[in-house]
Amino acid sequence: MITFHSEATKLRRAMTELNEGLLVAPFECPERVDLVLNRVRATGLGEVQSPTRYGLEPVLAVHDAGYVEFLASCWEEWKAVGMAGEAIPNIWPSRSMPGARIPEHIEGRLGYYAQTGETSICANTFEAADISKDIALSALGHTLKTGEPSFGLCRPPGHHASSDQFGGYCFFNNAAIVADQALKHGHSRVAVLDIDFHHGNGTQEIFYARDDVIVVSLHGDPFHCFPYYLGHAEETGSGPGEGFNLNYPMLPGTDYGRWSVALDEGLARIRHSGAELLVVSLGVDTFERDPISSFKLRSEDYSAIGRRLASLGLPTVFLLEGGYAVEEIGINVVNVLSGFEAPESG
Repeated sequence: MITFHSEATKLRRAMTELNEGLLVAPFECPERVDLVLNRVRATGLGEVQSPTRYGLEPVLAVHDAGYVEFLASCWEEWKAVGMAGEAIPNIWPSRSMPGARIPEHIEGRLGYYAQTGETSICANTFEAADISKDIALSALGHTLKTGEPSFGLCRPPGHHASSDQFGGYCFFNNAAIVADQALKHGHSRVAVLDIDFHHGNGTQEIFYARDDVIVVSLHGDPFHCFPYYLGHAEETGSGPGEGFNLNYPMLPGTDYGRWSVALDEGLARIRHSGAELLVVSLGVDTFERDPISSFKLRSEDYSAIGRRLASLGLPTVFLLEGGYAVEEIGINVVNVLSGFEAPESG
């Protein structure tokens, strides 16, 4: 399996994250890329290639133009008004402010375009998000051309990014961009399967009223788990998209036995949807020792996940999302990819 990677994803080196009331070093760090890449090479998974550049047109197909412009200029504007630290939102248009307009001051616009307060914007955030998107699209291009599976070693991740908001370490929604571009290249329906511990609220929002993309997400119950607010089982799509958004929320402490039942149900729905391509938002923060999650999957379970995904028989693009137990992230990611390429057993 070919892996697409660029050292430029590590240009984003945020220093601060708001976690449990403290400013800490971000869990989403550049070293995650090295750990995965080292494991890809150590196991002989396949060739590692640099991405092609695609420009912003694919981004603007799923993201608001004003939001993209904000991301491109935020850091320089933040510095220009004399802010001393990284750009961390501290005010949002709340439920009691209906019809809020976009402020002119960068502090106000930062909050307008932010979902959450833990993710800072620092130097080269836009550049890293842009190359991360190119990695995802390069993986898609390979799969469209050859029919072979591919892995986009994306950083920053993408599945929390909505059409016009960032958060959860995500700025451009790589999976949504890939799914949309696959449709533009002739597919009539695409499936996005999100197996990250955290609900892919951004992917849900982007495709919620569409029937050309089926979105299936397995994640921590939003009554208990970040990003909260979205991801309930009753959220099944709207208008033409009714029935094409499927959520499988599970309680903290869920192990692979319970989790795999939800996976099999989701795969069955994808199988019957008529999807012609599978995009996997590959988060491995379901791991039992992940520091910011609460599922109980083990490293050996990820090989079984890969085999289950292969049973769909669809051209498949894997895109890295979360996974923060840094000692094991490479093992768990590559176990999924190797399992996908291994013959089914048992």
